[in-house]
Amino acid sequence: MLEVLFQSSLFWATLCLLVFLFLHSNFSSKKKRREPPGPKPLVLLGNLLHVDLKRLDSSLFDLSKKYGPVFTVYFGLKKVVVLAGYRTVKQALVNHAEEFGDREVTPVFHDFSKEFGILFSNGERWKEMRRFALTTLRDFGMGKRLSEGKIIEECHYLIEEFEKQEGKAFNNAKIIDYAASNIISVIMFGKRFEYQDPAFQAMMKRNRESIHLTGTTSILIYNLFPWLGPCIKKWRYLMKLAEDGKEQIIGIIEDLKQTQNPELCRYFVDAFLTRKQNLEESDIKNLHYHDDNLLYSVMNLIAAGSDTTGSTIQWCLLFMAKYPHIQDKVQEELNRVVGSRQVQVEDRKNLPYTDAVIHETQRMGNIVPMALPHKTSQDVTFQGYFIEKGTTVFPLLTSVLFDESEWETPNTFNPSHFLDREGRFIRSDVFMPFSAGRRMCIGESLARMELFLFITSLLQRFRFTPPPGVSEDELDVTPLVGFTLTPLPHKLRAVSRQ
Repeated sequence: MLEVLFQSSLFWATLCLLVFLFLHSNFSSKKKRREPPGPKPLVLLGNLLHVDLKRLDSSLFDLSKKYGPVFTVYFGLKKVVVLAGYRTVKQALVNHAEEFGDREVTPVFHDFSKEFGILFSNGERWKEMRRFALTTLRDFGMGKRLSEGKIIEECHYLIEEFEKQEGKAFNNAKIIDYAASNIISVIMFGKRFEYQDPAFQAMMKRNRESIHLTGTTSILIYNLFPWLGPCIKKWRYLMKLAEDGKEQIIGIIEDLKQTQNPELCRYFVDAFLTRKQNLEESDIKNLHYHDDNLLYSVMNLIAAGSDTTGSTIQWCLLFMAKYPHIQDKVQEELNRVVGSRQVQVEDRKNLPYTDAVIHETQRMGNIVPMALPHKTSQDVTFQGYFIEKGTTVFPLLTSVLFDESEWETPNTFNPSHFLDREGRFIRSDVFMPFSAGRRMCIGESLARMELFLFITSLLQRFRFTPPPGVSEDELDVTPLVGFTLTPLPHKLRAVSRQ
């Protein structure tokens, strides 16, 4: 018994010594090489007591006001450099795109995709998969008239579901998710799903739960101490969701393989399989076109292409119900410019106020507050500070979208942020909800088209109000915090304007 205690004590003493030496080494090098400043970390814990893990982006934003736009924090022993404010984030991601262009693959992201696919890969694999995805999405009409037709068709299905509620208060989250997901599903698989399809509903439920759980405190702790995984209930559940999701997508892909025609590429999966087959029949070495990259690329695009768009639409309808005077102006503009016909993308240029409201929704919704984490690909001196190769970097999008030096009223829903004095729409370089640089969202043009057509189609047909007995002031716009920021569960009335 004494031997066990001695060994245990020796283990902890050794661990503490190693931690001390590690921190001492880092602090010495920081003074020597002028590394970014930051709060003094504690042994083992680092700066965990300086932040609120339930709203990490806000805590880091607050720290930036004390330590500056480039600062260091430690999550346990994990060193992270935080970039805050528009000018700093843009300078890093755009002007130093190569140095800050790698992806930090945290333990949970590795669990999700084993570093295959598009979102959580690096090097030649990432370059080839991103290049293929961009080319293929454009070939299938991403951001063009072909996509517009698909979105307008889905708008009709969505409106039918809203009409079924007959003006009664209901939670619109699921059916909006279904509509947004169907757009990327058509591009991936060549088909849309019925909203009542149990398999489709299960897929959407898994996506939503997985994205939420990834940002919870339990999973943040797991990323710091991955050996704790089996002891963390939420991690075990998250892994089950991931495995179930993989099985479902594998099944869909296998079914599509049965009808594959190399002469006719109908959708993303077809295009990938055809490229794979062509490489196999040639003398060109195929390093990237295999089943793992196909599976995880499809999963990446479905998750990213449905959650953020669906959440933004929900935010917009909630803001319209909370600020009815803004909803009045949008609907007056729609009546005057479009009337009762179907809105088209080309109408955007004649709907400046509506366009401004959609942009302000994206700014205030702040869907992905910290972006996906980056990693430096090489040693870099940035704003006078030395940042070592392989350092994890958080481009804090919250600090960009709420930058007090760039926005007139950063904490208020104000469409005037995107309008000039004559009421004309103005683009703002500070508007960065899709991130920037090499890792910016590849589906931005599709997402922008979806948001415009879905939101205008709904506001043409319905007036959104709080449930009976609830005032506009009582509508809660506090976000539900996960990896993305979504509205809290709520109900709204969609009253027909016809």
